[in-house]
Amino acid sequence: MDLRTRFDADVGQVDAAEFFAVDLPAAVERHPDLVDRLVGLNLRPLRIEVDGRSWVLQRDAEGTPRVTGDGDTSLTLGLTADQLSDLVNDQITPVGLMTAGTLDLEPMRIGGLMDWWLVLRSLLDERPVHTSGGVDLPDDLGRSFTLDDDPEELRAYLARAGYLHLRGVYTPEEMERISDDMDAAEAEYADGDGHSWWATLSDGSRRVVRMQRFEDRSPTTTALLDDDRLRALGRLPGCGHTVDVGREYRVEALFKPLGVRQGISDVPWHKDCSLGRHSYECCSLTIGISVTGAGPTSGQLRVVPGSHRALVWPSLFDAAQLDLPDLPLPTEAGDVTVHLSCTLHMAQPPTERERKVLYTGFRLPPRDADAAETGRRRLRAARESAPLTTSQAPAG
Repeated sequence: MDLRTRFDADVGQVDAAEFFAVDLPAAVERHPDLVDRLVGLNLRPLRIEVDGRSWVLQRDAEGTPRVTGDGDTSLTLGLTADQLSDLVNDQITPVGLMTAGTLDLEPMRIGGLMDWWLVLRSLLDERPVHTSGGVDLPDDLGRSFTLDDDPEELRAYLARAGYLHLRGVYTPEEMERISDDMDAAEAEYADGDGHSWWATLSDGSRRVVRMQRFEDRSPTTTALLDDDRLRALGRLPGCGHTVDVGREYRVEALFKPLGVRQGISDVPWHKDCSLGRHSYECCSLTIGISVTGAGPTSGQLRVVPGSHRALVWPSLFDAAQLDLPDLPLPTEAGDVTVHLSCTLHMAQPPTERERKVLYTGFRLPPRDADAAETGRRRLRAARESAPLTTSQAPAG
């Protein structure tokens, strides 16, 4: 569950001419086995323009991806030299560029670009693109556990499936107190305060849907973050995961209201590394604490088991296009869901009852070279931007 292959200290500027003339063609020739796995991708010719020069990516007569000087294309991607470096070095993805509002793609058909992104990631990272039957899964998908179960069994299931559902980790009384704290804290946040996300509902009203730094407003939540039940979850992978100290806050409190018309509340299918930096940070652990519980009509989480081991689009797709299952995770108040940052998941929009949930997490410990790198670039373009509106967000 430690999938890191890159160090920030090794990130360098990519020379566009050398990359397209030498590096990428060499990767194609070096990995014929990976090229064979690309046959199912819809690789429409793509023109990439960088600082006044352009290159065309297209298949040759045998179906092999090639770089040519020119050709008829249906897609054109404009990049700065820095953006090209970030894409090649896995600092950002096309989804990250789109989120930051800096994706220069004509026409705006990101699906065609995402297939070429798979080509780059496969050849540069030496990872095969996912094909049908490429991931084996546990026979008991949908199984739930408790913290009293054997940690080795939990670890093995998490490694294969990419998620866990743990029953009754917290008591109903604790969840009731946190629910009351969420209601009280709602009035303390303001639209545009930089510490909350807001959505427009069907009646035109604005509603806070994500409250950061919630631990400052809920003593019960602070106590939960500091007790051994949560620490036990961080120990499950056996990789030394620690509390995500890189963030200014430890937990987010989310409302999942009915009738969201605009704004990010019920996030479509995505991996948590969909904006970039998979090869530097995955897999982190995301912990969801069900304050009110959730089901098919109240905002439950859905996951694609095994998707953390599949090189697929990290966002912007319909899960039905994969041969992997789309699995709902209904929960009761006090249950916990755990998923790896590479596991595809989505929040199902509630239709009858709103949901309340807390999200926190753990990240892998720094490696020596990463710890010494003070100039780390963590999705600077995407994470400095405002949250997407629903009209900008990828369709599920």
